[in-house]
Amino acid sequence: MKKFKLKSLFEQLSILRASRPASWVLLIIVVVNLIFLVISALIISALAPESLANDGFWASLFYTITMVMDAGCIQFVVEDVGTAGVAVILVCLATIFLGMVIFTGAMIGFITNWISSIIDKANKGMHSLKISDHTVILNWNTRASEIVNDLLYSPDKERIVILVPDRKEAIEKEIADRIADTLAKEKEELKKRTIGMSGIEKIRYVSKYGISKNKLTVIVREGETYLTQQLNDICIKAAKAVIILGKDVANNVCKYDFIKTAENLSKGNSETIKTLVQVSDLTSADDSADDQKIIVEVEDDWTLGIVRTIISHKERSGKCNIVPVSVNRILGQILSQFSIMPELNLVYSELFSNKGAAFYDEGIVDSESLSFVKYKNYVNKRKVINADGTESEEFYENENCYQPTYMKNHKHAIPLDFLNTKKNGCHCYYVADSHHEINNVSDIQPIDMQVEIVPDFNLEKRNVIILGHNSKNEDIMRGFNSFCNEWHLAGEDATSILDITVIDEALSLEKLDFYSKYNYVTNCVAADVYDQKLITEVINNFIDTHEGDVSVLILSDDMVKTEDLDSKALTYLVYVQDIVHSRKNKNPDFDTESIDIIVELLNPKNSDVVKNYSVENVVISNRYISKMMTQIAEKESLFDFYNDILSYDDSDVATYESKELYIKKAKRYFVNGKIPGECTATELIRAVFDGSKEAAKHAKREVNKTNEAVLLGYVRKGRFENPDEKMVIFTGNQDKIKVNLRDDDKLIIFSNH
Repeated sequence: MKKFKLKSLFEQLSILRASRPASWVLLIIVVVNLIFLVISALIISALAPESLANDGFWASLFYTITMVMDAGCIQFVVEDVGTAGVAVILVCLATIFLGMVIFTGAMIGFITNWISSIIDKANKGMHSLKISDHTVILNWNTRASEIVNDLLYSPDKERIVILVPDRKEAIEKEIADRIADTLAKEKEELKKRTIGMSGIEKIRYVSKYGISKNKLTVIVREGETYLTQQLNDICIKAAKAVIILGKDVANNVCKYDFIKTAENLSKGNSETIKTLVQVSDLTSADDSADDQKIIVEVEDDWTLGIVRTIISHKERSGKCNIVPVSVNRILGQILSQFSIMPELNLVYSELFSNKGAAFYDEGIVDSESLSFVKYKNYVNKRKVINADGTESEEFYENENCYQPTYMKNHKHAIPLDFLNTKKNGCHCYYVADSHHEINNVSDIQPIDMQVEIVPDFNLEKRNVIILGHNSKNEDIMRGFNSFCNEWHLAGEDATSILDITVIDEALSLEKLDFYSKYNYVTNCVAADVYDQKLITEVINNFIDTHEGDVSVLILSDDMVKTEDLDSKALTYLVYVQDIVHSRKNKNPDFDTESIDIIVELLNPKNSDVVKNYSVENVVISNRYISKMMTQIAEKESLFDFYNDILSYDDSDVATYESKELYIKKAKRYFVNGKIPGECTATELIRAVFDGSKEAAKHAKREVNKTNEAVLLGYVRKGRFENPDEKMVIFTGNQDKIKVNLRDDDKLIIFSNH
């Protein structure tokens, strides 16, 4: 125990030296002077006259301090020079002389320079840190500050060490500004939520739900991210997670250099590979911490291929666990899903964050573990024959599925899925306010409520306009492809479920061959951002000729310089909002929510500009990736789940195993539009689950015959006017959540189809 405390003390001192060098130097000065004064007092006490010796050590210490501060105070020790011993006189004079030197000459001269040198070295990160169980971030880009920011919501104290080749001061300022902005918004939210509370209630509420920057220690150091010495200096072997980020090219001043660098990075990122090789070598060593997660950003197929090769050679189970995060592919999937179901932006914004409701999981280790005993009613175990002919055991879901068993005595979390992956084993996934809520057992009375669900429910045709382009265009279209493959009936044309018009610059359209390989793209219009008349005319015609809601996806070009980020996207937004306002002025009954505007932003600072236009679906794409990486760094197995829910089943076969989140209109989801009456979330979740199982028995399409549905909550129409009612997710005590669905509400459903 003593050894642990000593190690912790050294770590705290090391962190203080790195994060607050001036405070650390002040502490050293105080300690040095205390040691000097104590030693001097001990010597004087031993040599002092008999009268002084009777006063004891503390009197000697006091006299020593007064002599240093005022040489005339030597009379307290030496009253008569003639009778005093030579030794004590010499010691007193030496003490005065040395004390004056330390507090004057040395303190002003040598120690001043020494302090400056120490502070300068600390600021540049030229010394070794003593730290463990921290998060390391290597490199910096537009997504990085959101990783740091999201850790503010972690229930534990977090320590982050950032190693960058340059721009240390600018990065520190960016982090400070981002955290200050978050704290200000959280303070304002807490203020609204505590209106009407008594003083004691308010204090308790703030202490429970408030966040503080004191929980977060951030150290930024300059150096090369692939040098062994500098990686060891930040104790990378003792880190709990390492996040390797790709570099941005948006800081280049020279336009020619910018274009050249952007083109090279689109082919592959050799710096990421070089850093990963070194990091994986260190973290897979025997003396490294167990279960370290290495999260690697990849933006192209070449880099992803090399990363997978490194994984096959360097990854070591129980030590170095490498997770490649394909940034463009994931963002493409997200943006395509938001275009099809815009309300998912609200849902994912909540669930992909450490704040509020989130995704959680629990793993099942083996049949002898306590974890397995807990889940024995949910899973079975069977023998399988491996490719090499050997036998092994794997877990698989019980015929009755783990959801109904879990729902019988748990009402604080929602069971979602059961996955058994080769790398991470068997896991059960949930939505809850905290991991603790998953294990909160409750007595639940039998549910008598019943609902009838449409057996062969189909989504309505989706109408989408895409404005602009970015480096993720092809990944976005892959997401649309997957949606069409899952939802349109065999033999039907894809346009029966999806119709897209693209408005973009001619050069960008030519690069994609005018979207000719996507048969659901029915129109491509070449228009520069300045062609307002043409753009508004095409959008108006599209709205007039298409029944149902229309989604407008505005993309932000990520291959421009920093000062130009989001400029075209904001211009497109002005055009679209002007169309909405014009239609509302001509027809007061026009439903403004029939046009969903999804605006992708790269710079979070522009979000306030967009919100001034009453646009709810602001997609700050970099934040989604950052939040996902933060959660994966905490729990690697969540990556398997994210891959599952973000991908529609890209296949033409009849049966689909993957599950996703869907937004389904309540009026169409229930038979004959019969909306359930007022009830609790406990009742509605279980009634929908049981109703979906019953509906599956009567389904004609094979894809719907195993389509069990889990209800997470709902999104309410009119959410712009009443933001507090815009979305409800059924976490916490479900008995206390009263639900009174309306005809125009949209349900958040987790299902196969």
